[in-house]
Amino acid sequence: MGHGDLMSQAEDVAEQFLRLTKQYLPHVARLCLVSTFLEDGVRMWFQWAEQRDYIDASWSCGGFLAATFVLLNLLGQLGGCVLILSRNFVQYACFALFGIIALQTVAYSILWDIKFLMRNLALGGGLLLLLAECRGEVRSVFAGVPSLGQSSPKHLLQLGGRLLLVLMFMTLLHFDVSLLAFLQNLVGTALMVLVAVGFKTKLAALTLVAWLLCINFYFNAFWMVAAYKPMHDFLKYDFFQTTSVIGGLLLVVALGPGGVSMDEKKKEW
Repeated sequence: MGHGDLMSQAEDVAEQFLRLTKQYLPHVARLCLVSTFLEDGVRMWFQWAEQRDYIDASWSCGGFLAATFVLLNLLGQLGGCVLILSRNFVQYACFALFGIIALQTVAYSILWDIKFLMRNLALGGGLLLLLAECRGEVRSVFAGVPSLGQSSPKHLLQLGGRLLLVLMFMTLLHFDVSLLAFLQNLVGTALMVLVAVGFKTKLAALTLVAWLLCINFYFNAFWMVAAYKPMHDFLKYDFFQTTSVIGGLLLVVALGPGGVSMDEKKKEW
């Protein structure tokens, strides 16, 4: 069996999966994508005093401003998630969550930690895909309006979302000298490039979803660590951030790569 036959079989399996899950996949994708915001919003409620004191100690801004920061995070994240999941004012909810990402990047000094910064940017990529999906729904209401072509805002949002999502995988690369690490890096990098350029996009994104699911449940099993240990919160944070990126990739699968992609260009050849 040649390489082409294997690729064709893999694409057939992916298409069959999409046909079976077409009705549910976008809902699962949105829930996964906002999961880290839901978890963080709930954590702000249960760790109100700790979060307020941390911000106050880090920035010497006083208890009132620190409490305001925590309240903005709590309401912004939970409110944005409710709106996205209920499909109401999705654009405004996405903008609110973009603001939360930017606020936390500065407040928690994530800007200077390249790993956390890249993961936050990947979250932003997921939100761009949500915006693209929202624009697609609005356009379907005005089906008679002429299209703007392959460089329409929706397609550009999908391109930006794909490019930012792959940043998550760059944080998972292992710079070891072992053969296993080399193979993981090689396969992971190849899949990242395929998603970024939009070639065999749905198959590559589904493969990355499966890979990330395995990594997430194996390495970020926070439920196996006692709740009072600091490692519990670190693993929980990583688990839900990874789940959000999985949601973004599922949106790529559900929506397709968009007009600015090699898959779309192939249709013209």
